[in-house]
Amino acid sequence: MTTTARGAPRILIVGGGLAGMHVALRLRRRLRPGEATVTVVDPRSYLTYQPLLAEAAAGNLEPRHVVVPLRQVLPGVRVITRAVVSVDHSRRTAYLVSDIDEPEPLAYDVLVLAPGSISRVLPVPGLAEVGIGFKTIGEAIHLRNHVLAQLDAASSTTSPARRRAALTFVFVGGGYAGVEALAELEDMTRDACAHYPEIDPTQLRWVLVEAAGKILPEVGDRMGRYTVDLLRRRGIEVRLATRLRSVLDGHVVLDDGTEFDAGTLVWTAGVAPHPLLKQSDLPRDDRGCVVTTEYLSVVDTADAWALGDCAAVPDVTRGPGMLCPPSAQHAVRQATVLADNLVATLRRTRPAVYRHAYAGSVASLGLYRGVAQIYGLRLQGFPAWLAHRTYHLLKLPSWNRRLRVVADWTLALLFPREIVSLDVLEHARDDFTAAVAARASAG
Repeated sequence: MTTTARGAPRILIVGGGLAGMHVALRLRRRLRPGEATVTVVDPRSYLTYQPLLAEAAAGNLEPRHVVVPLRQVLPGVRVITRAVVSVDHSRRTAYLVSDIDEPEPLAYDVLVLAPGSISRVLPVPGLAEVGIGFKTIGEAIHLRNHVLAQLDAASSTTSPARRRAALTFVFVGGGYAGVEALAELEDMTRDACAHYPEIDPTQLRWVLVEAAGKILPEVGDRMGRYTVDLLRRRGIEVRLATRLRSVLDGHVVLDDGTEFDAGTLVWTAGVAPHPLLKQSDLPRDDRGCVVTTEYLSVVDTADAWALGDCAAVPDVTRGPGMLCPPSAQHAVRQATVLADNLVATLRRTRPAVYRHAYAGSVASLGLYRGVAQIYGLRLQGFPAWLAHRTYHLLKLPSWNRRLRVVADWTLALLFPREIVSLDVLEHARDDFTAAVAARASAG
């Protein structure tokens, strides 16, 4: 292993998401003083706990409580808030975005690659103009503001067509993100209608579009069918084996011939490998993911490791040729094994094989409703909802955030939801700019 002149290897973790942060946490606990230095580089100074994004969007949780400041939970670890634009591992150098024309080089000795993934976007006409993603806290806040703004628009318009469009909400993608966000926001809008006498809750139209013939495959076919039935009983249109053909100017066209106008279209149709992987010299598979061994080291590459959504990690529990699915459950467990194996390599001891049999999945379907499959045990309704909240509360990094989330949930039981749209936050300087313009025009 390459080391600096001082003999202490410089470990660089690219990505401060769930995988990268947990690697840094584990290394911080395992490394002896002076044994190595650890640096985390990420465009954001915080981790977003994505499983709770839907509740933040629906107003059950304060958005700041589902993000974890990296500097707060990683004392002793250097955190650089910049984007990595490329990695030249042959030179042990990562290149960071800088204020000058040329990217700034950052030297390292050991690389841990964990940049995560990005939304998988298809070339659907109109999608880039009207679609809303759902992977970041910013998107969750924007979606909440947008949905509430649609209620405001519907309550104030005199046009029936405009009202129908404003009250039509389309979600594309039947995985966790799409189903949980739709279920939570549908709950929120029904509650909000109590404050909009002009809107009858039956006028709300929610549509889930999924290209496959089932939703939530992680919880099994039986629980997936239960979820479809539950959503349909709530009046939500679930269109399976259906694709979005176009959404020009908000006019939705599905491949089954259905057409209608919608004021909201949320795109949650899967993820794609992070673009950074193409700007590295590490081996990748046909999907564009970095190929690793069962020890989480990069294949045929010294001093390089990868995990999480960006990595093709062999799943030894399912047999040759099988890969671990890109889930938070695997990312956290891979982080522990990777950190231990990295320390083992530093100390010249034997690394361990990453081996984790999938324990199951939990999903929230709105207040007091959910589905779960845990070690073969199927749960639905309130028990599944409780299991969802309990599991993610325990997995949320730091007791600070756990206690804040519990406080939010407790207050939500005692008081009604807030239904204020703070879209002004997305245009915070508009009023000041207008005042400056008015002063200039006045002479």
